[in-house]
Amino acid sequence: MRADARRNREKILTAAARVFTAEGLDAHLERIAKEAGVGSATLYRNFPTREALIEAVYRNEVSRLCDAAPALLAQKPPAEALRAWTRLFLDYVTAKYGMIDALRAIAATGSNPYGHSREMIQAAITSLMDACTAAGAIRTDIQPTDIGAALEGIALTSAGAEHRQQAERLLDLTLDGLTVRP
Repeated sequence: MRADARRNREKILTAAARVFTAEGLDAHLERIAKEAGVGSATLYRNFPTREALIEAVYRNEVSRLCDAAPALLAQKPPAEALRAWTRLFLDYVTAKYGMIDALRAIAATGSNPYGHSREMIQAAITSLMDACTAAGAIRTDIQPTDIGAALEGIALTSAGAEHRQQAERLLDLTLDGLTVRP
């Protein structure tokens, strides 16, 4: 893919995530194209159907979430990186929550919008926890799958922007439970 085509695709995905979050999945695709600063033909060339766009937005959000783990570890101490990443996880879940019906409909057609998202997210959690363990910042008797399950539980009970404060309190409670006490 040419550099300009790649940039246009990224602009469309970023705009679509914003517009879908703000207006719902029935938002006009022309609105997304305008928000991205591209023509409708460019949008449809990249994403011939609404479903293709929704699936691509979801996969892009998963990639952004997972790509954030090494970047956060490079910028912050491991425990702070883990805490910051869990907030990004909440953002991801909020976006996914708004697309859940469409993603289920896409899955019902035989496509798998989720692909390897669970494995990718678990790998990001593992890298963050490994760094925290190596720094002596968290307990060693907790597995990355335990944290993944806790994050999923928080997401199930607190998904949606209206529950953000509760979700953050639950995250703090969970992360505080990981902390090594002197």
